[in-house]
Amino acid sequence: MSTSPARACGIDFGTSNSTVGWLRPGVEASLLPLEDGKPTLPSAIFFNADEETTHFGRNALQEYLEGYEGRLMRALKSLLGSKLMDGSTEVAGRALPFRDLLASFIGELKTRAEAAAGRSFDQAVFGRPVFFVDDNPAADQRAQDTLEAIARQVGFREVSFQFEPIGAALHYESGLTREELVLIADIGGGTADFSLVRLSPERARRDDRREDLLGNAGLHVGGTDFDRALSLECVMPLLGYRGLMKSGAEIPSNLFFQLATWHTINFAYTRQAFADFQHIYRDSTARRELDRLGRLIGQREGHWLALQVEQAKIDLSTQTVAGLQLDRLEAGLEHPITAEAFVQATRSLVERVAGTVSELLQRSGIKPDDVDTLYFTGGASGVTQLRERIAAVLPQARRVEGDLFGSIGAGLAVEARRRYG
Repeated sequence: MSTSPARACGIDFGTSNSTVGWLRPGVEASLLPLEDGKPTLPSAIFFNADEETTHFGRNALQEYLEGYEGRLMRALKSLLGSKLMDGSTEVAGRALPFRDLLASFIGELKTRAEAAAGRSFDQAVFGRPVFFVDDNPAADQRAQDTLEAIARQVGFREVSFQFEPIGAALHYESGLTREELVLIADIGGGTADFSLVRLSPERARRDDRREDLLGNAGLHVGGTDFDRALSLECVMPLLGYRGLMKSGAEIPSNLFFQLATWHTINFAYTRQAFADFQHIYRDSTARRELDRLGRLIGQREGHWLALQVEQAKIDLSTQTVAGLQLDRLEAGLEHPITAEAFVQATRSLVERVAGTVSELLQRSGIKPDDVDTLYFTGGASGVTQLRERIAAVLPQARRVEGDLFGSIGAGLAVEARRRYG
């Protein structure tokens, strides 16, 4: 290993959390502290309208929850490859292009990483999902091109990419003492990505690892999709979802889907959305539920509710029941969600992910019993039913849990040294 620090950093710009890795001789931890001494920076921005300030990460969430007037934006990465990317959102009475929104966050990542490292970074290896966009290679390439353009806009002169599960593989490989055939399961906030890789201490010394990558696959399913499914199935009915109009038809679902999806919550606050709500309210039989929905929209509590749902998802990975305190919608309103209800709400998502793993094995010519290790990384890999279902596809594989939020950034730091010195 070189006796000087790496010239470049590795950046894991995640849907829920982001990290920056940098290798230095004699320093075991490769992730740089980005906020309050922690290596993760939640991928969130809050524009405080009261004080005309911009906040990032945990501070953004805190400012929002403390009740300041403004706009909270999360799941920023989900914009890449979507039709929204070329649009804008309203902030403090002006149109802010989504490209500038992402540039603001990635520029902040760069600034904080450089402050922690005590040096500037002109080169970076960015992680990317196996697919930004499912079944659309042109849109997928546009998403990567957009991210590269934004990275250059904020000051990186040289930008390259590595698949996120490969980044996790490189981090895991650094601790191996023998060869293993490993399925890397990287399930983050926005995507589920899988790579079959041969890893060993000897292979780690090779510059060209193409023959060690036996196959990869991915789909646009992640933690935010589990949030949305849980919200729609178990929470939105409290607000009128699947309720009836006087005609007997179901209440239109658009508002509920907007409020259950992180990066579209703010669309529920537009004048058109409020006009649609008023029309629904007049012709609906679900008045009590829609009264709650009206309070949610009027008080702009969509992100607050989404945070309650996200916490319930996390709690249900270790508990049989999670309780939501929804007093902001109705005095004394509490709502329990059972683990079984969560399983039912996400069954189709889980099966889609498991099907992707099975297809990857078949396409790669690998028998399930030949896989030595199943390596989990990414925050959403902690969802119990998802983890168990993937493990059932590989019954003989040893399960290893990496750093759910840090493995990719640490592995990208290894790749950054290899590429740039």
